[in-house]
Amino acid sequence: MKITREDVIKVAELARLEFREEELEKFTEQLGNILNYIGKLNELDTKDVEPTSHVLDLATPLREDKVEEWLTHAEALENAPLEEDGFFVVPQVIED
Repeated sequence: MKITREDVIKVAELARLEFREEELEKFTEQLGNILNYIGKLNELDTKDVEPTSHVLDLATPLREDKVEEWLTHAEALENAPLEEDGFFVVPQVIED
């Protein structure tokens, strides 16, 4: 897949990144190389390869689920820097 300079600019805008002109050229080339490599991997015949989540045969250690005592509402808010009507107050991060 051929990636264009405009593709990199669009992805940068979506990620809220700003690149200088020389960085745009560099990233266009690098992303193109990555996509070409992935294209080569897609050419491999993997129909007889069993899917795995890890290269090693590891067992996931699980603990028994059990009900335990937890913090009360008051204890949870005890060290809160700001609290209002029984809730944590946090700085606004999304503009109106």
